[in-house]
Amino acid sequence: MADKRDYYEVLGLSKGASDDEIKKSFRKLAKKYHPDLNPGDTSAEEKFKEVNEAYGVLSDPEKKSRYDQFGHAGVDPSYGGGAGDFGGMGGMGDFGDVFSSFFGGMGGFGGFGGGGRRSNAPRKGEDIETMVTISFEEAAFGCEKEIHLRRRKSCKHCNGTGAKGGVELETCPQCKGSGVVTSVQRTILGNIQSQSTCPTCGGRGKKIKVPCPHCQGGIITEDKKIKVTIPAGIDNDQTLTMRNQAHAGVNGGPDGDVYIGIRVRPHALFERRGTDLYCKIPVSFTDATLGAKLQVPTLEGKVEYDLPEGTQTGSTFRFRGKGVTRINSKAKGDLYVTVEVEIPRGLSKKQKDLLKEFAKTLDHKNFEKRNTFMDKLSKLFK
Repeated sequence: MADKRDYYEVLGLSKGASDDEIKKSFRKLAKKYHPDLNPGDTSAEEKFKEVNEAYGVLSDPEKKSRYDQFGHAGVDPSYGGGAGDFGGMGGMGDFGDVFSSFFGGMGGFGGFGGGGRRSNAPRKGEDIETMVTISFEEAAFGCEKEIHLRRRKSCKHCNGTGAKGGVELETCPQCKGSGVVTSVQRTILGNIQSQSTCPTCGGRGKKIKVPCPHCQGGIITEDKKIKVTIPAGIDNDQTLTMRNQAHAGVNGGPDGDVYIGIRVRPHALFERRGTDLYCKIPVSFTDATLGAKLQVPTLEGKVEYDLPEGTQTGSTFRFRGKGVTRINSKAKGDLYVTVEVEIPRGLSKKQKDLLKEFAKTLDHKNFEKRNTFMDKLSKLFK
């Protein structure tokens, strides 16, 4: 018995757990490791048996009492009936109640359960995801693009029935039109029914007498070009949806949708934030000092701006309505232009001498920020 794990540990509980906690943990673990949910997984099967054994003891008040007092020795069969006696599990009553909550009843795990969706019910076709890359300007002003799709669609020769000439299909003799077949599996819990897609009709519930020579089961594959209207103002990583343009539906269900992810190439000058644009413009020391006519780029072309004299680096000017259009609206964002004063480099001796002479003509009145800083500095160390 030394190689057995503690039953409370098996169920992930502490000693003294309530009946509700024991049952709740068992429901969760039994579903997780059930063989029907883990076909061919021997590890899951062993854990399932271990969970059942632990629950068989801890759910029985008498066995639980002996286990709490004597451990595994208290419930070993050689001590008068214990964990090995699965007949003591309340005649399957507890297990039937537990499994009915997630397998649709012990009468059948019916796909998973009799209440599950029928295999031959109408189903929407699969969706298609694709990607389109556009320029910054195309995103701002909108554009039209053509995408290429490879999709499944209903065969026009048989109207999607898969039968030659679209003739009426006969009911599948194996599943009797249900689209599923039922099998019975003997387990430690008793006989358990499970359902799977009918292999004869593929879950359609109907059988084709003479197959359509133009398709495979009513479906053909086509390459299609679709024009996509991309609205003005769309942004990077946004998605457009084209309804019912993807793969054909099944059993009369609607076609799937096409989801188009948008990638916008970055711009050489502008940065976009929502519907606003931001741009940095370098200006010379002289232009910033004396003022100048500044050529400002916008998405519609250049505009002229009178740069005030004494403009400081980092100064930002706003151009209303020169941003990006808001989707499905006539409103536009703004353009914010930040000035960066460029200090000249590589000056000649003559240029340096001229600047030194110029500097001699300046006094504290010409340097507002420096004067403010010096005043604060003097007060700090006074």
